[in-house]
Amino acid sequence: MSNHHSPVILIVDDTPVNLLLLTQLLAGQGYDVRPVTQGTVALAAARTIRPDLILLDIRMPDIDGYAVCQELKADPETSHIPVIFVSALDDTDDKVRAFECGGVDYVTKPFQPAEVLARVRTHLALAQARAALEMANHELQQALAREAALARIDWLTGVYNRSHFYELATHELAIAIRYDQPLAICMFDIDHFKQVNDRYGHLIGDQVLRAVAQTAARQIRAADCIGRFGGEEFILLLPNTNVTSALLLAERLRMAIAGLYINTEKGEIRVTISGGVTERQPADTLIERLIDRADQALYAAKRQGRNCVVGV
Repeated sequence: MSNHHSPVILIVDDTPVNLLLLTQLLAGQGYDVRPVTQGTVALAAARTIRPDLILLDIRMPDIDGYAVCQELKADPETSHIPVIFVSALDDTDDKVRAFECGGVDYVTKPFQPAEVLARVRTHLALAQARAALEMANHELQQALAREAALARIDWLTGVYNRSHFYELATHELAIAIRYDQPLAICMFDIDHFKQVNDRYGHLIGDQVLRAVAQTAARQIRAADCIGRFGGEEFILLLPNTNVTSALLLAERLRMAIAGLYINTEKGEIRVTISGGVTERQPADTLIERLIDRADQALYAAKRQGRNCVVGV
């Protein structure tokens, strides 16, 4: 309900004198009143006008107010519109049925103008509060979703952080064990990264980390994932991949990084990576064992002179 327009009230009553009374009373308060005399017309009007409130007579010749209200409540487009029943019968059965059908309130004829206005004001205010609450709730859900996403991402490089990578890798290992599928891990880091930081400063170092991470993220396949393990070290999770295929992927990645010219304000920078690759063995019940072996293979690649990949 917007603040710029006066609330729209649909009045449904087959008695012209009642319709006139209610219309004058509510229009006099600045409400935008739409009067109709039939239940079927009321349903069509509710869907097109989307009123903020409906005043609905119970006794009508074509379909009674209860049936109209039930139809309104059954349609998601109109179910949120508050319905106040109007009846000449001050009869408790009518009241009970009115609330059971989804009405929010009940007014009896002959009308007390002050009472009608008070009830209308109350239910318009409640509907507005409910709409505001739903909006706030929706915004909160979105904020929580954003926060959850941020909690999984390494803020500097945009790839998964270490803890979320562990979570994914543990899950994938369980799947690989259950279905007896291969699973490979590749650990790689940027060669002589300390020299980059010392020579160009940390801001340029950060730029290099980002460029390497994003290049790696583009090289891997949809089912694979990449995490930042710490400092200049990254880790790849390669489901349903054996060590031979993983070595091919790691080698392709090594070449992509070696061919990268990173444009910085201190000129073009080129770096290389060393990588270690391993695959799941029958004894590997914990992901840490795979990660440790990949780490050892990475150290072997360093000892071999860097800018290469080693598989174990």
